[in-house]
Amino acid sequence: MEVPLLDLKPQFETLREEIYLAVHEVIESQQFVLGPQVAGLESELAHFVGAPFAVGCASGTDALILSLAALDIGDGDHVLTTPFSFSSTASCAYRVGARPIFADILPDTFNIDPEKIEAALTPRTRVVIPVHLFGQCADMDPILEIATRRGLAVLEDAAQALSATYASERLGRRVKAGALGAIGAYSFFPSKNLGGFGDGGMTVCSEPDLADKLRKLRTHGGLQAYEHEMVGWNSRLDALQAAVLRIKLPHLDAWSRGRVENADRYDRWFRESGLAESGRVTLPYRSPRSSHIFNQYTIRAHDRDGLRRHLSSRGIGHSVYYPIPLHLEPCFSDLGHREGDFPEAEKASREVVSLPVFPELDAGRQESVVQAVVDFYR
Repeated sequence: MEVPLLDLKPQFETLREEIYLAVHEVIESQQFVLGPQVAGLESELAHFVGAPFAVGCASGTDALILSLAALDIGDGDHVLTTPFSFSSTASCAYRVGARPIFADILPDTFNIDPEKIEAALTPRTRVVIPVHLFGQCADMDPILEIATRRGLAVLEDAAQALSATYASERLGRRVKAGALGAIGAYSFFPSKNLGGFGDGGMTVCSEPDLADKLRKLRTHGGLQAYEHEMVGWNSRLDALQAAVLRIKLPHLDAWSRGRVENADRYDRWFRESGLAESGRVTLPYRSPRSSHIFNQYTIRAHDRDGLRRHLSSRGIGHSVYYPIPLHLEPCFSDLGHREGDFPEAEKASREVVSLPVFPELDAGRQESVVQAVVDFYR
């Protein structure tokens, strides 16, 4: 049985009529940029996350860029982040004239290692970007402690973790990903656990001045037409995307539970197969401090590339996030890094592979995925 890495059609079928109606209403209104649909989504997502303010923008990448600009990060500043992430986590620094610097990851969660952050800081470091990778929060309490002590801002890259929670001892409660730092950034790319019908992004924050600045930056630097208080971007969220996302948002927690159920089933079957015990497959680690919503179900695999070839021959969808750590990407060669600088990120890039985990994945197709992995190692 062939199994795609992601199949968005079943989800759409359950919402087809609602989405068609919402899109039709936008078309009839002829209000396609910002407007009441975007304002409605901002209000609903801010409430969902538990943040006072939310500001929509054109993509998850733009959410990071606008956030750095709103934090006054610019020429000569350093932005500390993880080398094991999508390229925009680091490239956003270049877009505002800053320079990314890296701290290695933890081998279990794949998230930035708080103990490596302090040593990586430079006198020019002004912001830390932890990435909540694969749907699980980075260990935020020690990151926030370092940031507070060193006078740094924290910008959460929560593109893969919308609805995940973190049990913060500092705050004495569970907080949703993106609502812990100065600003949280989300992506609505179609493959995300809350995906639109194209690109889209959102920032959340608790400071009204930051929210006001984010709104100005996304609309060419001003809120009034032809009045530009600063140099900004054209990064507005389309009303059509907002209308679709407003239909989807109330279902997000249920979809996240579906992903967790599929992850539970994978864990159980891989243990029963003996692959987990043998060490040929290392199952995703679940931190006791963070819920895991499994935007990706990512294992470490012995002979990962051989396994990938076998899965392809069986029609089993899979992907590697990420095959090249950022410090070794050609576009970041000016940073002067070489192999061996961040060994945990490099090791992860050689071993990880992500398997289908979308909420509509049924047990029969999931069994085919597990059987294909088992057959390879046999």
